[in-house]
Amino acid sequence: MATPTRLQQDIAEQILQMVREDGLGAGDWLNENSTARRLNVSRTPVRAALAYLAEQGLVRRHANKGVELLAATPPAGNGALPDGAELAMVRIARDREAGVLRDDISELEMMRRYEIGRPEVQRLLARFADLDMVERKPGYGWRFLQEPRDPRVHDERYRFRLLIEPAALLEPGFQLERAWVDEMRGRHADMLARPWHEAASIALYEMNADFHEGLAAASGNRFIHSAIRRQNQLRRLSNYDWVFGFERVQVNCREHMQILDYLQSGEHEIASALMRSHLLRASVLRHGDSRI
Repeated sequence: MATPTRLQQDIAEQILQMVREDGLGAGDWLNENSTARRLNVSRTPVRAALAYLAEQGLVRRHANKGVELLAATPPAGNGALPDGAELAMVRIARDREAGVLRDDISELEMMRRYEIGRPEVQRLLARFADLDMVERKPGYGWRFLQEPRDPRVHDERYRFRLLIEPAALLEPGFQLERAWVDEMRGRHADMLARPWHEAASIALYEMNADFHEGLAAASGNRFIHSAIRRQNQLRRLSNYDWVFGFERVQVNCREHMQILDYLQSGEHEIASALMRSHLLRASVLRHGDSRI
């Protein structure tokens, strides 16, 4: 198959999102016609998107029967479609953090700046809105919900996290779920096994966010969990543009797995100390320009 177009990649991503929303897995079936109707597009780009997913080993077409899912779909934002919407999101995050994009933005401005069509812009903005990164203004246009990177805010955020996250691992009700641990280990291993590319920064952030939020949830303290979830929302956009290379990704994954190892062996005091060291190193990376 020739290199897929941006539209085909975007539709492939929408198909994967639809599969996730419907809770489908390996052995389930997709129908080309109903998929096209649900996505409000013609069958032609859906057929091309499914062919692209077949090349990725995620689906297989059966004559006169439909399209079979061969594997569980990757988590949203894991970089499976690196040249599509994720790459555009990285560019938008970079420009916002550099102060290129103002607080208020229009669809037309984004179409011109990023050379993408209105439907793709609308889908990107809708995805940002789902992640609490933008909101639609009354009447016309969109508004970013977080300010561009501010060193003072960065320092305050990490001081807060240093107070909360190591302590969360020492809560009397702390309890890890085996399924979550297995998922985290699998996602970290997958991140290390995949070739690194620019758009993978989104998958990296979402994996990091899920790791820290999952530990907060395991604390059994709803206030700690709520605080870390809110921190993840506030730092999402500024973390989508990763600039520290794959070597730092390896360090990050190794530190996460070490924390899990000690938690599973019941040595929570050591795990707490490792979490504090992990956050301290992240806070000073590139003179406070951390993306972890």
